[in-house]
Amino acid sequence: MSFNSFGRIFTFTTWGESHGPALGVTVDGCPPGVALDESLIQPFLDRRRPGQSRMTTQRQEPDQVRILSGVFQGRTTGTPIQLMIENTDQRSRDYGDIAQAFRPGHADIAYHLKYGIRDYRGGGRSSARETAARVAAGAVARAVLAELAPGLSILGYMVQMGELTLDRSRFDAAEIERNDFFLPDAAAVAEWAEYLSRIRKEQDSIGAAVEVLIRGCPPGLGAPVYAKLDTDLAAAMMSINAVKGVEVGEGMAAAALRGTDNADEIRMGVEGPQFLSNHAGGILGGISTGQDIVVRFAVKPTSSILTPRRTIDAAGREIDLVTKGRHDPCVGIRAVPVAEAMAACVILDQLLLDRAQTGGRRGVIGPGSGGEPV
Repeated sequence: MSFNSFGRIFTFTTWGESHGPALGVTVDGCPPGVALDESLIQPFLDRRRPGQSRMTTQRQEPDQVRILSGVFQGRTTGTPIQLMIENTDQRSRDYGDIAQAFRPGHADIAYHLKYGIRDYRGGGRSSARETAARVAAGAVARAVLAELAPGLSILGYMVQMGELTLDRSRFDAAEIERNDFFLPDAAAVAEWAEYLSRIRKEQDSIGAAVEVLIRGCPPGLGAPVYAKLDTDLAAAMMSINAVKGVEVGEGMAAAALRGTDNADEIRMGVEGPQFLSNHAGGILGGISTGQDIVVRFAVKPTSSILTPRRTIDAAGREIDLVTKGRHDPCVGIRAVPVAEAMAACVILDQLLLDRAQTGGRRGVIGPGSGGEPV
């Protein structure tokens, strides 16, 4: 299997399977001298960790990370950083019935058609268990960003679960870490919990939408034409398990807008240009503008459900299949910390790319620019 790596300068390669002895990630291109130890990585893994509420899979994994290389006396050395997370609660027996059958909605049949062999225990590499390694890589990226771009923040949260949508008039970022849904609205938590509990009792699952807000991103990140910042962000989010659509700023809603509505007008402020709106989601021409970067993505319903579904087996026989095991009724919930991690990796990679190409050179607007009044 090829293409297990992501990034250009700050890169990471994930390895391991859902039911193997361990999984992990090799991070390369990390600048030397950055403070890093397990205690800086573990909190991000804990946010993604399964079994923390009845709203997620009950697989009990501590997800304890170990740094095997690339760090000396609490600081990065500039060499590859190897991170390992052991699997401790595999129940491979739950997957015996699908050894020769293809679960509808899963990658089983695609893997079989491509490789002629697959690890049916939890899906192997196609399992969302792989995303733990991404979160670990994202924690490393955040440690570097804290030094190179200290004003930058990355915040992910749920904006939709099935029929329920976030009331943005009640948006409260402080509530995101206080509930099981990463939901920025305390008043809606009870309704979301009752809704998901009902779906779970019906032996079903539900889709979701997640939004990532990147604040304090310096302008100038992104390289047209084929290394646009929004291109990389879209690829990063689309690479997350079960993601079926990504949008930046207005996204698909821009199709219904006129140019007079969509174009973000500009005025000159005391500290430089000021945009009067942010329909572009903080990116123009593939380059960050300094505004908030807004990325959203849709996550399909979890395909592993206890309701029988029609499928076929490896012999071509038509069968009805119930997917056993422990699964998330809404995989979008635990996608939130994964999305934050991928955003951190993209922003750091683009920051390092920009430094390599421009050396930090920037255009000047206003006094001293040499331009004439228009």
